[in-house]
Amino acid sequence: MRSDSAVELSILMPCLNEAETVATCVRKARLWLASRQVAGEVLIADNGSTDGSRELAEAEGARVVPVAAKGYGSALTGGIAAARGRFIIMGDADDSYDFSNLDPFLDELRRGSQLVMGNRFRGGIAPGAMPPLHYYLGNPVLTGIGRLLFPSPCGDFHCGLRGFDREAVLGLDLHTTGMEFASEMVVKATLAKLRIAEVPTTLARDGRSRPPHLRSWRDGWRHLRFLLMYSPRWLFLLPGLCCMLLGIVIDCWLLPGPKAIHGVSFDIHTLLFASGLLVVGYQAIVFGVLTKVFALTEGLLPEDPQLTKIFRYITLEVGLIVGALVMLLGLASAIGAVAVWKSHEFGLLQPQQTMRLFIPAVTAVILGSQTILASFFLSILGLKRR
Repeated sequence: MRSDSAVELSILMPCLNEAETVATCVRKARLWLASRQVAGEVLIADNGSTDGSRELAEAEGARVVPVAAKGYGSALTGGIAAARGRFIIMGDADDSYDFSNLDPFLDELRRGSQLVMGNRFRGGIAPGAMPPLHYYLGNPVLTGIGRLLFPSPCGDFHCGLRGFDREAVLGLDLHTTGMEFASEMVVKATLAKLRIAEVPTTLARDGRSRPPHLRSWRDGWRHLRFLLMYSPRWLFLLPGLCCMLLGIVIDCWLLPGPKAIHGVSFDIHTLLFASGLLVVGYQAIVFGVLTKVFALTEGLLPEDPQLTKIFRYITLEVGLIVGALVMLLGLASAIGAVAVWKSHEFGLLQPQQTMRLFIPAVTAVILGSQTILASFFLSILGLKRR
C-alpha cells in the first residue's frame, strides 16, 4: 500500500495484549493530531491480541491492521507497509512514551530528516521506568558497541519512540522479526547515509500489570548478535589480523632457534602454537571477506566502492596462483625436511631441529589450500553481483 498524499503522518503502535493501555495511547495520539491540526492517522499493528486490545483501539478511532507473523519486528514491518502517511512515528502501546508531545519528531521530519531518534537519557527517565540492568548496562553497552561498529550519531539505539520517512525506511529492506528490529533500523539507516537526527524524549513507567514482552538477556544477545553480524570488519577482519600478525611475529622470532625471557624458555611447542594462531587468523580474515561479499550480494549491506575496486585486481585466477605458490613453498620446505630425515637414514631425528622445517611447511600448505578454496567460493558468491 502506498502513502496517501492526504495523510502526512501515521502514528504506529505495535500491540500484543495491551488492553490496559492501548486506548489511552490512542486517545493521546489523536488529541495531539487534532491540537496540532496534523493530517494523520493512528495505526495499531495488532500481533494477535486476545484480550480485546483491537476492539478498544478501534473504539478510540484507531485503524487496526492484523499482523499474523509473530514478533516486534514483524508487527512493525506490517504496520509500516500498511501506513498511509508520508511520515511515521512509532512507539509502544504500553503508555511509557508520551504521544501527547510529538512535535520535536514531526518538526525534524518536516526539516528533511529521514530518521528521527528519541533519546530517553537526554529527555528524562522516570523512577522505575527502566530496570537498572537496562539503565546501567544493557542500553549504554549495546549503544556504545553500535556507535563503535557503525558511525551512528544515535545515543539511544533502543528508544522505541522514533519517527522516519516511510519511503526511506522501506528502501532499507528491514528483515529482522524480533526486538533487534530497533537496531537494524538504526544500523541500516546509518550505512545508507540517511539524514538522522536525535531529539530528547521521556520515558514513564508503563501502565501494564503484566510483565513486559522484552526478555533482557535473550533480547540483549539478539541485539548484540545482530550488531556483530552486520560488521564483518569487527567480527572477523580485525581479530583475524591481530591473530595472524601475532602468529607471524612469534614464528619469525622462534624459527632461528629457542629463546628465553627471564628464565622462561620458548621452543618448538610455542612455534607450533603460533603457527596455529596464524592459520586461525587467516581463516577469520577469509570469513570476513566472504561474509562481506555475501551481505552485499543479498542486499543486507549497501555497496562498498572500495571493495569493488579491490576485486578488480583480486580475481579467481590471482587467488589460485597465490595459493599454489604458497603450497609449493610449503611442499619445498617439506621436501627439505625429508632430505634431512634421509641423511639420518630415516632414523630418529632431533625434533628441535626438524620441526622448524615441518611446522612452517605444514602451515604454508594449509594457508595455500585455504586460499585456493576461498578463491573458488568467493568467485561463486560474486557471480550474482556480476
